[in-house]
Amino acid sequence: MIRSCIVKRLLCCGAKSFPSDSDAVPEGRVRVNIIGKDDIVCKFEMETNYLNHPLFENLLRLSEEEFGYSYDGALRIACEIDLFQYLLHLLKTSNPSAHYMQLPDLVSKFYSTANATHL
Repeated sequence: MIRSCIVKRLLCCGAKSFPSDSDAVPEGRVRVNIIGKDDIVCKFEMETNYLNHPLFENLLRLSEEEFGYSYDGALRIACEIDLFQYLLHLLKTSNPSAHYMQLPDLVSKFYSTANATHL
């Protein structure tokens, strides 16, 4: 368990390709800090238009309950990092099922896919 947390932290926080916090964010993009299990923070830069997607709106609502609206820097979203990456993948590939999915459906599909690939 501890080893997997350390590996996740290195993968998320040690990425050399991610710009530093002082770098300007390109137009049309937004920085997001995903706070996963054990408070591991993973930084992402994504298209701003994804924030209008109903799944992101739901994640932001849930995160507002935990973090509030008042903070500096990147948006903070409480979500499992792998689940967030799965959501980004669905949106990047323009998967039509993502446009009709509710958050519980996304979570269910993610775990069923993850379990199927580990069998």
